Amino acid sequence: MWRVDGRPGAAPPADDRGLAYGDGVFETVAVVDGRPALWPDHRARLARGCTRLGFAAPLERVDAEVAALAGQGDGVIKLIVTRGSGGRGYTPPTDAGPRVLARRGGVPERPVHWWREGITVHRCVTALAVQPALAGIKHLNRLEQVLARREWDDPGIAEGLMADTRGNVVAGTMSNVFARFDDILCTPPVADCGIAGVMRRRIIALAPRLGLRPRVRRLTWDGLARADELWLSNSLVGVWPVARLERRAWPEAAGARACIDALAAAGTIITPKGWHSP
Repeated sequence: MWRVDGRPGAAPPADDRGLAYGDGVFETVAVVDGRPALWPDHRARLARGCTRLGFAAPLERVDAEVAALAGQGDGVIKLIVTRGSGGRGYTPPTDAGPRVLARRGGVPERPVHWWREGITVHRCVTALAVQPALAGIKHLNRLEQVLARREWDDPGIAEGLMADTRGNVVAGTMSNVFARFDDILCTPPVADCGIAGVMRRRIIALAPRLGLRPRVRRLTWDGLARADELWLSNSLVGVWPVARLERRAWPEAAGARACIDALAAAGTIITPKGWHSP
C-alpha cells in the first residue's frame, strides 16, 4: 500500500507534476534485516536531485517515511518525491509543496545462479540522450529505460546494456556497469547521462580492499569485449557478474564473487537465498 504524505492508501491528485511531467525524483532502498541499507547515500542523492530540479527536498518527511516503513526483516522501500501540484504548462509554480509517496514491498525473487554463475545481458539499441543537467540523479522520467526494456522478452536475459548517442557504454537499464581489466576496475562516467548509483559509489570505495584499482573511464562495446570480468550493480541486486553479452562469454567471475561476499558481510545487500561462494 502506498502512503502519500504519510497517509496510507491515499492517491496523488491528477494535477501532480510528477504524474504530468516526471517532475520529481525517486529512490529504491534495500531493507536488510530491518535496516535501510546505504540510506545516507540514498538520502544525499535524493536531496541533490531535488536541488537540481529547483525545489527543496522535504528530508524530514522522507526520513519519517523510511523510519515508518523499515520494519523488520528484508524488503524494499520505494520513495518518490514530486514538486507537488501545479496547473497547466511547464513553468513550475512558485507555491508548490513537494509531495512524498512511499511504499514497502517484498524482495524480488530472482534465480540464485544469476549471482553464482552470472547473467546473460542484451545489447540495447535504444540510446541514452546526453543531458548533463539531468545526469547522475534519479529523476522520474525513465522513458529511455522503458523503451530499452521493451527490446527483449526472454526471461533468461536479466538486463540490458545501454550506450549514449555518442556510442559510449554508460549503464544497464537498471544498473551501473563495471569492467575489470587485470587489477583495474573501470566504470563509466555519469556526467553526461546515467545515474550515479549508490552501490556504484560503494563498490568504488571497496575496490582497493579487493586488490583492485578503481577508475572512472569511458567504455566502448569493443572495450567491454576485452574485459576480464563484467559486473552490473544496483542497490537491490548488489552485484551481478555478466556471463554472456552477445557472442562474448565470461566463464570466470572471482572478482565479482569476492565483491558480493564483502558487501554481504558489511550488511549493505540482501544476500540471495542459497548464495555461497564456490
